Amino acid sequence: MPATLAVIPARHASSRLPAKPLALIAGRPMVEWVLRRTEASGVFDRVVVATDHQEIADLVNQLGGQAVMTSADCQTGTDRVADAARQFPEAEIVANVQGDQPFVETEMLRALVAPYLAGETPDMTTVATRFGTQDQFEGPSAVKVIRDARRRALYFSRSVIPHGSKYDSGHSLHHLGLYAFRAEFLQSFCKMPQTPLELCESLEQLRCLENGNSIYVSEVARPVIEVNTAAELEQANQIAEQERLTPNG
Repeated sequence: MPATLAVIPARHASSRLPAKPLALIAGRPMVEWVLRRTEASGVFDRVVVATDHQEIADLVNQLGGQAVMTSADCQTGTDRVADAARQFPEAEIVANVQGDQPFVETEMLRALVAPYLAGETPDMTTVATRFGTQDQFEGPSAVKVIRDARRRALYFSRSVIPHGSKYDSGHSLHHLGLYAFRAEFLQSFCKMPQTPLELCESLEQLRCLENGNSIYVSEVARPVIEVNTAAELEQANQIAEQERLTPNG
């Protein structure tokens, strides 16, 4: 079985929610939620937090996790994941577990690596789910993905795809921002220049498709909240309280 590494990028600077990894949910910092849930999934051989900020690194180490310092020049979360992965050359599969998804579920993480464990060899994998409402389907904030018969991505867009489809048709899915990569492709991907469709849609994964590479898209049962604003942080606290959630489950 291929050696697997999960990297949680944790950037301190954020225009919409400063010091986001340290933001508290039910009294515990968000980075702890993601770290504990990723570790508890049992999916990965190693889990690390990649950060450019010493306070975050110190916190992760105090929690018994492993922090990896990365360059402050990393432009994206993927760049930060690639920077951290270079310190673990034994890893064959590298997952980018988003640091702003405090309620990430084991099902989602298993789905990321399942194609590789089954002998598939896509350059990347990701996950998606069914849309819940027509408004969500039509809004530009929810990214859409359509797949071919082998579950490879054909296209990602902020617009409705394919034209004229309905949210409950199953033709397109709601893309969730988790990724896994073949380790060597991750390093190659970060060296590729940005592509026209990537810039048009503001979707980094289109760079992969425009260069003729493959993304396997697994379907999961439901999305989880992403925390990028103060309002979403408040919502996450409400969810944690209502569902009596803790970082450990």
